[in-house]
Amino acid sequence: MKKHILFACTAVILAGCASSAPPSNIADACAILDEKSRWEDHVFDAARDWQVSPGIILAFIRQESSFRRDARPKDRNGRLLSSAYGYSQALDGTWADYERARGGAKRKNFGDSADFIGWYIDQISRRTGLSKSDTRNLYLAYHEGPTGFQRRTFASKPWLGEVASRVSSQAAIYDGQLRRCEARQMQKLASN
Repeated sequence: MKKHILFACTAVILAGCASSAPPSNIADACAILDEKSRWEDHVFDAARDWQVSPGIILAFIRQESSFRRDARPKDRNGRLLSSAYGYSQALDGTWADYERARGGAKRKNFGDSADFIGWYIDQISRRTGLSKSDTRNLYLAYHEGPTGFQRRTFASKPWLGEVASRVSSQAAIYDGQLRRCEARQMQKLASN
């Protein structure tokens, strides 16, 4: 009897660990949301609430954390490079601003992180005048902060421009994939 209880407890613990693992196919938005079905509402709710594309939210999370909930930027020696943390890699100060605006939230929570990205893109758009569809520049401002973006701090970081272009391309790919899997879902509903 004790062995069965121990096995059951171990299985529950492992299942909890497995659910926090990144999706196995981060190249396909439909596969991500199929595997992590609880994420779908969070992505689409944040996209709707902040008038940004769901592909942007997923692309930012992919770039920032590779969908790892406990991601932290470290140097080659394992030392922390900043206070960035979680799916969105929000800095302590920016996350505190978000919490004041939106209420309690956790950076390791996917839904809170998706909402944070939408909220921060909205803040960036308001402060810089960037369109919410200008993914490349939104990512530069996300990385550098609105003030850094306005000061063009990214100009001295050619690698960052390349990253921003990749994020922009990935967002467009994700949005195309999401349209495809939405059409697939509609076909399934029609056939039932």
